[in-house]
Amino acid sequence: MKFTKKQIDRYSRQIILKKVGTVGQKKLLKSSVLIVGVGGLGSPISIYLAALGIGNIGIIDNDKVEISNLNRQIIFDTNDIKKNKSIAAVYKLKKFNPNIKFHSFTQRLVSKNINKICKNFDVIVDGSDNFRTRFLINDYCIKNKKILISGAISKFDGQVYTFNFLKKNSPCLRCFIHGTPNLDEDNCEYDGVLGALGGIVGSIQANEVAKEILNIGESLCGYILILDTLGLTFRKIKLNKRSNCRCNDR
Repeated sequence: MKFTKKQIDRYSRQIILKKVGTVGQKKLLKSSVLIVGVGGLGSPISIYLAALGIGNIGIIDNDKVEISNLNRQIIFDTNDIKKNKSIAAVYKLKKFNPNIKFHSFTQRLVSKNINKICKNFDVIVDGSDNFRTRFLINDYCIKNKKILISGAISKFDGQVYTFNFLKKNSPCLRCFIHGTPNLDEDNCEYDGVLGALGGIVGSIQANEVAKEILNIGESLCGYILILDTLGLTFRKIKLNKRSNCRCNDR
């Protein structure tokens, strides 16, 4: 694979990094990432992954843009209201980086279609807003040994998890949340959220995607990153596998 002059110019500030270089940039261009939900988290995630040069980016979201989304879903503007989020996002991302292959999925992710949609992607980034979808993605990634980068935001707080199920010792979301939360609850709708929080957490998720693809830095796998933006604190807490969790059965 040879770089074009435009690619060298576009990604020059990454290529000069010793931990990336031409080899790493080629890895990014050959990688495939699916973003589940293009809301407060998915918006900055999609923008930064396109900027990084991820070669294949899929976006799934069955919702339409509403005016209440615009405080945090920065990929949209007022002209996008009532448009499907996935289609509107891909349209803008294609203009931002036309050399990337984008795939738009406008249906809701459910057990009947998850394999068809996710099977061709190496990394799944969860930006969904309900536990039903989060657990569905978690269980699929365990079974199919995918890398899962998950995030959550509410009020002024955020969390980021990296689960690398290529590794046998990776815990999963159910190791952390093993109760019975309201599966369909949208925390932003019920609790509210500061718009900038989505940008902070989504940017960290995009950074974790790059680290896992390039195999650089210290992996977040096995930990939870907890952000308190009011106190401006970041805590990394160890997450151990639960002995009776389904992730032990793979």
